[in-house]
This record gives sequence, C-alpha cells and structure tokens, in this order.
Amino acid sequence: DDEEDEDSDKKVAQKKKAEAANVKQIFFFQAEDGIRDAQESRGLGDVYKRQDIDRYSKHVELADEAYHIGPSPSSQSYLNSNKILEVAHDTKSKALHPGFGFLSENAEFADQCDREKIIFIGPPSSAIRSMGSKSESKNIMIKANVPVVPGYHGENQDKEFLLEQARKIGYPVLIKAVSGGGGKGMKIVHNDGEFFDQLESAKRESLKSFRDDRVLVEKFIQKPRHIEIQVFGDKFQNYVYLFERDCSIQRRHQKVIEEAPSNISPELRQKIGQSAIDAARAVNYYNAGTVEFIFDTETNEYYFMEMNTRLQVEHPVTEMITKQDLVEWQLLVASGYKLPLRQEDLKIYGHAVEA
Repeated sequence: DDEEDEDSDKKVAQKKKAEAANVKQIFFFQAEDGIRDAQESRGLGDVYKRQDIDRYSKHVELADEAYHIGPSPSSQSYLNSNKILEVAHDTKSKALHPGFGFLSENAEFADQCDREKIIFIGPPSSAIRSMGSKSESKNIMIKANVPVVPGYHGENQDKEFLLEQARKIGYPVLIKAVSGGGGKGMKIVHNDGEFFDQLESAKRESLKSFRDDRVLVEKFIQKPRHIEIQVFGDKFQNYVYLFERDCSIQRRHQKVIEEAPSNISPELRQKIGQSAIDAARAVNYYNAGTVEFIFDTETNEYYFMEMNTRLQVEHPVTEMITKQDLVEWQLLVASGYKLPLRQEDLKIYGHAVEA
C-alpha cells in the first residue's frame, strides 16, 4: 500500500510538471547537468542538442530526442544560437533551457528567443544586461540600498584619475574588469608603485577575455569569506531566498568547495537573504539567480559583488538542504506560475558539500 501511495504521489507530481510546462522543451546542457535535467524533465518531451564530443554521453542517452548541432568547438555548436533555434523550431519545442554556461547569461540570445517565440527558461534580458556589468550593477545596488564594497565604479578610465581613486580608497585595492568573471582581469595593488603595472595587466587581460578593457577599483577585503545567496522570483514580483552557500575555499579566484549552509548566525542569514531579494527586485528579476557577497570577517560587514543570472553548477547543495527541486521551480516560473513556496515555508535540513 505504501508503494502504491508513493507511485500515486509521483504521478501527481509528474502531472503537475507536465501541466505547468505544457510544452516540448529543448535543452543544451552538458555532462552531469544534462543528466540532472533529463531526469527532472521526464515526460515533458525533452530534446537535447549535442556536439560531436557528446555523442555517447549519458544525458543524450536519457533524452527523448537528440539532435546534432555541430562539431566539438563550442563556437560551432553550443555558441551557435542560430543553429540552436533552428533545432528548436524543427522539433516544435516551445521552451529552451540554456544550462549553466555558454549562452545562459547572453542577453542577446534571450532576446533572440523572445523574437522567435521560444520561451527562454531564465530571467529577462534586461536583468541579464544590468547584472552583466559590474559597474552598472553596483550603481543599481547603491540605489537599492544593498551594501557594496567601497570603491570607484564610474566611467572615467584615465589612469591618473584611477590612481587618485585608489589613494582615496586606501591600499590595498583590487582592480577588477567591469565585464569580468571567473577571476579574470583582477589584480591586487598594495601601493602607488605597483598601480600602473597592475592596471595595465588587468586591462590587457580583460580585453583579451571579455573584449572590454574597462575596470573598477575597490577596497581589497583582506580576510574575506565568499557567501552567495540562491534567490528565486516569479513574474508576479514574488521573491524568496533559499539560504546561502559558502564558497570561500578557492584557487585563483575559482571556487573549489561549495557548502550549504554556512555557519553564519540566523540573524545575519535573514539580513543577507533580504539584501539578495532587494538586489533581484531592483532589476525586476524572475527565475533562478545567485547573488554573491563578500563578507569581511574583521568588521562582520557584507558587500554585494555580483549576480549570476542563471542556475549555477553548485545548485544541488541548495536542493539537498531545502528538499526543493530548483529545475522544477524554473519550469514552473517560465510557464507563468507563481513560486511554489513562500519564504516562511522554506527550511534548512542538514548540510551538503560539493567539490
């Protein structure tokens, strides 16, 4: 009887997901993220695009349908938006999940999906653009009363002017690429004598990686922790935070260990969670997003760093401690439904770590 009840519950849940989506969907995940989503979307008519190297991958095997979109170089496959949308139309897919990388934070691709009447399972392109620029996003956060690291986030890129800003902020400072990410275009400066060399290096690296050599200058937090908040919004201006992940263990600004929850106090968790919601609301955000903060262990203050406008690779640790399926939430929100839970309904269960 218990098994029959469990099967019945699964059928009800599956029916809810199918009704919520009510579309055939196309995904272009890779590796474990593809497996993860293929399992979640069973029964929804999931279509996977693959490049040559993915031919025998598990997520391709699990898909209802799989289509070749190009050779192994990503520029000819997973970054080929025209080919991706061509497959979407050919398969009569009504929605597209962009995965974790490639075009997932590309505002032009989100706009292209909208023009071609394909649901982009993610945030609005306006939010992607606003949060894609470190300087613009921080100016928006200042207006929304979200704490930001003291520094210069303006447009003046004259090297003498930036040096003067560094002196006003006080050394050590951090030079960061305006369009940066993944630790690229970031340089620590300890004094005037280092400034111009590090500025030139940061600009050169930024131009190579992001085709944009603009930088900002911020106070360097010497004893930090890196705390990120999983947020979710719907198209009815409802927001929740699904607690935090601590990703302070890093190598060359790349995250190595993710754990949830961290050991911050319940009071700080609520405060920083509300700041994350304020950040999302400031750009009319909906669907899944992660707001990253740097926490100063010397002052117990936290500051906004950036927002990742997509579902992140490390989202499973959040799923494990909340007992919620974030991909299912994405499908529901993209289909026009309200968030399935309110803030007071969300609880923390246990502890999870991802390496």
